[in-house]
Amino acid sequence: GRTLAAALPIAEIRGMVQKVRSARGSLYDIVIATAVPVAFVRVKYADRIDLTIEETEEFHREAIGRLRAIVSTEKISRELWLRSRHGTWRFFRVLKTGLVELSRNGMPLE
Repeated sequence: GRTLAAALPIAEIRGMVQKVRSARGSLYDIVIATAVPVAFVRVKYADRIDLTIEETEEFHREAIGRLRAIVSTEKISRELWLRSRHGTWRFFRVLKTGLVELSRNGMPLE
């Protein structure tokens, strides 16, 4: 829907984007093919965008679990992108355990 449509221009800044036909149980919504890493991204609307990383991981446990089904290497980034009703975005890299918050360009926030 609108959240995925709003994510595409952000994704295109990072590289060539392939949108995946969403189906129930999809692991991801888009793939960003850059040199390295390739990013598999799940895009979601979030009622609450101001959660801690721990709360975010708990609240979005199902989407994160699906992303963790994708192999993890230094050349593959599994990401969760969240958008609020006000258009605010937060971006996370899904690690084996835990999340790392990213900037819009895919680099970890300090």
